[in-house]
Amino acid sequence: MSRTYQPTAEDLAKAEQRRLKREQAKNNPPPAKVDDERGRILPREWVDVSPTTTSVGGQTIRVMTWNILAQTLVRRELFPTSDCLKASQREHMLYREIASHNADICCLQEVDRMEKLFPELEKAGYAWVYAAGPRKKHGCLIAFRKDAYECVRQRVVTYDEQDVRAAGAEQARRGSSFRTKNIGSLVALRRIGAEGDGVIVATTHLFWHPAQAAILLREVARFREEGPEPERSWPAIIAGDFNFGPDDPAYALLMGDALLPEQQKRLDSSYVVHATIGPTVASGGAAPAEEEEEGAEAGENDPDRIIVNARPAQPSDGLLSSAELEELFRQGGRVTSAYDAGQRLVPGISDSALTFGSRASVPSGRRGAFEPIYTSYTHYWQAVLDYIFVLDAPGRNVSILRLAKPHKKEAFGEGLPRKGVCGSDHISLAAELHWPPPS
Repeated sequence: MSRTYQPTAEDLAKAEQRRLKREQAKNNPPPAKVDDERGRILPREWVDVSPTTTSVGGQTIRVMTWNILAQTLVRRELFPTSDCLKASQREHMLYREIASHNADICCLQEVDRMEKLFPELEKAGYAWVYAAGPRKKHGCLIAFRKDAYECVRQRVVTYDEQDVRAAGAEQARRGSSFRTKNIGSLVALRRIGAEGDGVIVATTHLFWHPAQAAILLREVARFREEGPEPERSWPAIIAGDFNFGPDDPAYALLMGDALLPEQQKRLDSSYVVHATIGPTVASGGAAPAEEEEEGAEAGENDPDRIIVNARPAQPSDGLLSSAELEELFRQGGRVTSAYDAGQRLVPGISDSALTFGSRASVPSGRRGAFEPIYTSYTHYWQAVLDYIFVLDAPGRNVSILRLAKPHKKEAFGEGLPRKGVCGSDHISLAAELHWPPPS
C-alpha cells in the first residue's frame, strides 16, 4: 500500500521559491530586443506600491496611457531643441516604449500613421479600437491583449454634440466655449474565461476647460449603467491627455476638492465664446477657426491659455457656472488617480523630486501633490497633463499595486522628443491595478 506524499519543509521552501520566481518574471519581463539604435529609449523602472496581499480572485490589470505626438502636428517652431522630429526618427522609439510596459491595455492619443502602428500592435498580440473626431487627422486608440479580453461594446462621445442641461436653445443646452472636434472613446472589455468579469475603459484628449472632463465622467458612468447586469459591476479606467494640471480648477472639480480662490479666478477668466461657436466673433484676420486642424492644442501649446478670436460669454451662451460644473461632476461619481493615490504610499517619495508637489505648492489635504513631476516636457512648456483615473464599481475598490516610476526632469535634456530618451513630447504613464471579485 503506497503512502501519501507529505512534502518536507525543504520541499515547501523550494516550491515557494519557484512561485516567487514566476511572479518576478511576470512583473519584470526581460527588455524587448531593440533591433537597432533607432529604437533606444530611456529605461523605465517600476515601483511596488501596495504592501498588502491582494484578494483571491478578482482581476489585476496593467494599463498604460500615452500621447504619442501625431506626426501631423509636428512643427519645428514648437520643438526647436528636439533632435528627432521626423517620423522615421521617432517611430521605432514609440513602438519600443509601448512594448516595454507589457501592458494588458494601452490607451494612446494623437494616433496617426495607422498603417505603421497597427502591424506593430498586431505583432505584439493586441486588438484595438480606434476613433477620431470629425475631420481630424489623428485620434484615440484603446489596445487590449486579444488573448485576455474581447470588446463587447463601444461608444464614441463627441463633446461638441453633448448637452449639459435639458432646457433651452441648442447653444444654451451645449454650453460650449470652443468647438474642439475632440472625442472620448469608450469600450467594454470582457475578460476571457473570467465568468462575466471585465473592465470599462475610456481614453480621450481633452480641451482644457472643465466641461469636457465632466461630460466624459458622466458618459462613462452612463455607459456602464446601460450595459447588461454583469457589466454594471465592472470597474472603469479613464486615462489620457486631459490638458490640465493638478493645480487646475478642472482637476479639483474632478477629484471632488473645493475650488481655491485662485482656481475660481482662473475659471472665471475662461468664460468666453470662441469664433468656432459664435460666427460673428471677429477673427482678427486669422484663418477661419473651423479650418484649423486642432482645437485642443491651442490650449496645450499656450501655457497662459489665452484664447484669441473670442468674446466674453453671455447668459444665453449657457456656459456652466462653477456650481453647475460641481453638480455635473458629482453625477459621474468620484475618481481615484492611480499616481496621486499610489505615489503617496511610497516611503520617501516626497523628497525624490519625482512628484508634482516637489516643484509646486499643494495645500495639505488636497489631491494632486503626488502626480508625476511632469508628463510633458518640451522647450516651451513643461506640465502635468496626463492621468490614469479609476471609477470604481460599488463594493470593488481599487488597489494600486505598482507604478512606472516617473523620470527626473534632468533626463529630458533640452526638451522632448529626444533620441535615446522618448519619441514623444509626452511621458507615458503605466499602473498595475487590482480589484476584488464582484460580490
